[in-house]
Amino acid sequence: MSATTYKSAGVDLELYEQSMQRLPRLIGRTHSPRVMPLVGGFAGLFQLQGDGRRYEDPVLVSGTDGVGTKLKVAIRAGRFDTVGVDLVAMCVNDCLCLGAEPLFFLDYLALGKDDPDLIEQLVKGVSDGCLQAGAALIGGETAIMPDLYAAGDFDMAGFCVGVVEKSQLIDGSRIGAGDAILSVPSNGLHSNGFSLVRKVVFEQAGLGIDNQIDQLGTTVGEALLIPTRIYADVVRALMGDPELRPAVTGIAHITGGGLAENVSRLLPEGCGIELDRSSGDVPPVFQWLQSLGDIDSEEMDRVFNMGVGLALIVKSDAADHVLSQLNEAAVSGAGRESQRIGTVVPA
Repeated sequence: MSATTYKSAGVDLELYEQSMQRLPRLIGRTHSPRVMPLVGGFAGLFQLQGDGRRYEDPVLVSGTDGVGTKLKVAIRAGRFDTVGVDLVAMCVNDCLCLGAEPLFFLDYLALGKDDPDLIEQLVKGVSDGCLQAGAALIGGETAIMPDLYAAGDFDMAGFCVGVVEKSQLIDGSRIGAGDAILSVPSNGLHSNGFSLVRKVVFEQAGLGIDNQIDQLGTTVGEALLIPTRIYADVVRALMGDPELRPAVTGIAHITGGGLAENVSRLLPEGCGIELDRSSGDVPPVFQWLQSLGDIDSEEMDRVFNMGVGLALIVKSDAADHVLSQLNEAAVSGAGRESQRIGTVVPA
């Protein structure tokens, strides 16, 4: 009888080492001069000051999230280089809502067995997302748990830390009646509602990942795996402009719960919102999904972003200027412009 080993229990340390050797290049390309070298360390080091930045009264902002069941679509498609971007986006976008500059990011991967190619693709997506966010990937963890995850399954979680000057913190406390609500477009489904998406597309409609969607001009997989947009460029433009920055009283990341719920959670006591989406265009992917699954419009609004990835609350007298700056600077993205979609009203 051969000796019992870790490998016989499902964890191959040599294969694990092969995986780890592929990652330094992907990690290193996200680093700025503020990342302090620490060869062989058990954690990451990042200095607040430096690289042309100096904070007088810094407040750290942190956020954590995952990708959700969108991972099931990636597994079905056999494409794993985009969900890492989703992971970064879901964490970074939450931190951006406080007006923060993303500083650094850590990821956690959990798999049933080691797979160097899979891990490399996942971390490449994380690295790509960090480059978009301007955040350094300074560490992470890869856990191999054969008895917890079935063959082919995996999960991802992420953790972002950012910083903002205390005097420039956007926490919703300055929101008042009359403030305008502006949209910043999403580029698709982002990373919410995929339990419903998968039920409609794969179970009810019986579509395959490679089926063509004529009205979208893409395959099912291409439409569903568009990575979540990262809004660091938008917030950076706002926070870096001394004329625009004071006008912004609130920022909401539109995820599960939809536009109304995510904006409402920012409001001080005595405030409510009136939304007018008649002027806002809904991207075709949402129209396709709603028609495919015969989903009620109210349910669509509760589950999905419906084309608004970020909502800005700004002082009414500055709304037109903020809109023009966003659109002229082409930071709206997604091929669509920012628009005024509502107003803060007395509750």
